[in-house]
Amino acid sequence: MFKPLEDKTAKQIHHEHGVTYFSRRMERTIFFIMTVGMLLWGFYEKFVATGTLGG
Repeated sequence: MFKPLEDKTAKQIHHEHGVTYFSRRMERTIFFIMTVGMLLWGFYEKFVATGTLGG
């Protein structure tokens, strides 16, 4: 009924002619992890590094 967005057997990371290509799923996963990391870093800087967390 629905066609999959990408081939499940394809590699998630492919390097060709000096360029690295990522599958759509891998790219979204990487950016999600980076976004969560930046959010946690922001909380750390706001509360822990400034000393406003109560300690």
